[in-house]
Amino acid sequence: MIVDNISVFIPSKNFEISAEFYTDLGFVSDYVSDDLSIFANGQCTFFLQRHYNQEFAENLMLQICVLNIDLAYQSANSALHKQKITGIKTEHWGKVFYIWGPSGELLHITQLGC
Repeated sequence: MIVDNISVFIPSKNFEISAEFYTDLGFVSDYVSDDLSIFANGQCTFFLQRHYNQEFAENLMLQICVLNIDLAYQSANSALHKQKITGIKTEHWGKVFYIWGPSGELLHITQLGC
């Protein structure tokens, strides 16, 4: 098997609020159906679905690798629908901060190797 791409389907407790959250973070949405949109930033994509399962949503974690963590932090910190955000931490492999999405999903915003 040769994998070309993997995309996650993110649940939303409130589809419109989740869509605004990801748009605020710099993703561009494209309509798929009334219950599904695809969000893209560069070559990276994910699906936002109008479906919610609390246990799944609150255990979902995504690593989003960025080129400049300081700019990403500024963008995330000014997001309209942010839930909770940590400060930037330096780890032996790079830098990271965490932001919780509107449905309880946890985003690891990461700059590797810095």
